[in-house]
Amino acid sequence: MLLGKAKIIEYVNQGLLEDFEMSCLGGAGYDLRLGKIYDLRSDSILGVSKRQMPEVQEVLGSKYSLKQGEYVLVETVERVNMPPNLAARVLNRSTVFRCGATLVNALVDPGYCGTLTFGLKNLSDRNFTVEKGARIAQIVFEEVSGETTGYNGRYQGGKVV
Repeated sequence: MLLGKAKIIEYVNQGLLEDFEMSCLGGAGYDLRLGKIYDLRSDSILGVSKRQMPEVQEVLGSKYSLKQGEYVLVETVERVNMPPNLAARVLNRSTVFRCGATLVNALVDPGYCGTLTFGLKNLSDRNFTVEKGARIAQIVFEEVSGETTGYNGRYQGGKVV
């Protein structure tokens, strides 16, 4: 079951979200803001025994225009500190897909701490300009039922790649 506004505020008071802005809070979620943008600069491999992550370069400036078909990694302004009893999903805001773009993301595991990184792809045949600080995604929180283990992967702390 998704957490409502009052329950989200209760968890925020316990440290769930850093750089929290009340104006970004909705009835059942929170709008995440665009922090940094990264351009992928090399090939990558995801194999059974070999993993090679792409080199990335931070895009400077307050705005960035994604060309048609372009894909970048984006990082949130907010930092999450997931307790062991919560998981979260990051969803597209309707404004993003109305502009012809989409987010590519994964589950936010219990115990994960750090900024969130996800892909942003321009699916349209027009340019799509994003400004740092803009509300780009919505995060919804859910309670995890039963025993769980905290996230202990390579991206703990907000590592981009």
